[in-house]
Amino acid sequence: MLSPGKSVSSRLLRPALWLPFRLCPERTAVSLMQKELIKKRELEKDELRPLYMDFQATTPMDPRVLDAMLPYQVNYYGNPHSRTHAYGWESETAMETARKQVASLIGADPREIIFTSGATESNNMAIKGVARFYQAKKRHVITTQTEHKCVLDSCRILEAEGFNVTYLPVQKNGLLDLKLLEATIRPETSLVSVMTINNEIGVKQPVKEIGQICRSKGVFLHTDAAQAVGKIPISVSDWKVDLMSISGHKIYGPKGVGALYVRRRPRVRLEPLQNGGGQERGLRSGTVPTPLAVGLGAACSVAQEEMEYDHQRVSMLANRLVQKIMTEIPDVVMNGDPEQRYPGCINLSFAYVEGESLLMALKDVALSSGSACTSASLEPSYVLRAIGADEDLAHSSIRFGIGRFTTEEEVDYTAEKCIQQVHRLREMSPLWEMVQEGIDLKSIKWTQH
Repeated sequence: MLSPGKSVSSRLLRPALWLPFRLCPERTAVSLMQKELIKKRELEKDELRPLYMDFQATTPMDPRVLDAMLPYQVNYYGNPHSRTHAYGWESETAMETARKQVASLIGADPREIIFTSGATESNNMAIKGVARFYQAKKRHVITTQTEHKCVLDSCRILEAEGFNVTYLPVQKNGLLDLKLLEATIRPETSLVSVMTINNEIGVKQPVKEIGQICRSKGVFLHTDAAQAVGKIPISVSDWKVDLMSISGHKIYGPKGVGALYVRRRPRVRLEPLQNGGGQERGLRSGTVPTPLAVGLGAACSVAQEEMEYDHQRVSMLANRLVQKIMTEIPDVVMNGDPEQRYPGCINLSFAYVEGESLLMALKDVALSSGSACTSASLEPSYVLRAIGADEDLAHSSIRFGIGRFTTEEEVDYTAEKCIQQVHRLREMSPLWEMVQEGIDLKSIKWTQH
C-alpha cells in the first residue's frame, strides 16, 4: 500500500543509494523508468536551465561561427559542385576556404581534408575503408579497448567480414603500452587506430611515439582526434599520422559536420563507404553542406587563434574544481593519468556513492557519468573497466567537462553542490556507515537473493 499523497512515480523518483552488484533486468527497467520520469518532470518545469558542465558531449556554438555561417544559409545557397554559374562558384570558394582553415589547424595540405557528417562517419570511413582496400595482402587491424564505441563497432564489423582485430589493453593510468603495441604489429597488419584524447577520462595517448612505431613498420595510423583538435597543438606531419577524424560540434562548431584527414604522401588508399557523384576525391560522394563546412572552418580558425589562451584558462578552472572537491571530500579517485591528460575532462569516482544518484541530486548542473553515446546504459563504463577500476567505483564516477565559456562562478557552484550532495548521500549509505566503523568491505562475502 502507498501512503496517502504518494504515487508510484514519487516512489520511483527516490534515488538508489548504492549498487554493489551488477544491475538485474528488473532493476534496470525501474531505473530507466525513473530516468524517464525525471526527464519529463524537469522539461515541464518553467525554471532556469542547469549550468552546462558537459563539454565532452558537445559544445555550444561560438557566436563567431554562427556569424560566418548565416550568409550561406540565406543568400549564398548555391550547390558548391555547380560549375556553370556564380551561385556555385560562391559556395565552392567558401567550401575551399573552410578546407584550408581545417587543414591549417592540424598542419595538413587542404587537399588532404575530406568533409564528412562528423567523427563517427570519419572513423567508419578510415577503419573500414583502409582495411577493405588492403585486404588482399593485409587482414589485421589493431586498436585499444578504450576507443569510442564507433571505432570498436567498426572493428567488430570487420571481424564479421573475416579480419583479425586485436583490442589492446591499456595500463592502469589509461595509457597504451608502446612495447606491447610494437610486439603486436605483424606483417599482415594494415592499420592501427588509437584515439588522441579519451572522451571519458581525458587521457592523452602518446600519438607521436605511436606514429613513429607505425611508420617504421609500414603500418598506417588512424587517430580519433575529436576531443583533441582545437584544444592541443597538432601536427599530422610531426606525429606521422595517416588518418585523423575531426568533429565540428566538439570545437564550438555546428553539429552534423566533421572531417577526415587522409595523407597524400605517403599515399593512403581507402575504399569509400558511399558512392555517387564522386565528390571529395571520390571518397565521400554527396553534396557538401556549405553552411556546415563554413561553420567547421570558422570554428577551426577561432580555435587556432585562441588555443593557448583557452588551454591556460581551462587548466586553471579544472585545477580549481579538483582542489575544491578533493580538499573537502575523502575517498575521491581521479580516473586516468594525472599528467598525460587534457585538463578540461575530469572523471572522478566518489566511493560509496552511486553515480546515477549523484547525477539526480545535481540536477541543476548538466553532467554525465560517461560517454553521451552510451549514457542510456546503466552498465559501468567499459573505459573505466578497461583501466581496472573496481565495479563499485566505476558505478560512482562523474565526468566534469570544462570549456571555453565556463566561468569561475559555475565551477565554484558545481564544486559546492557536489561536496554538499556527496556528504548527504554518504550519510544515507550503509556502505559508508560500515567503512566508518572500520569494516573492510572487500572482506565481506555478499549474497544476492
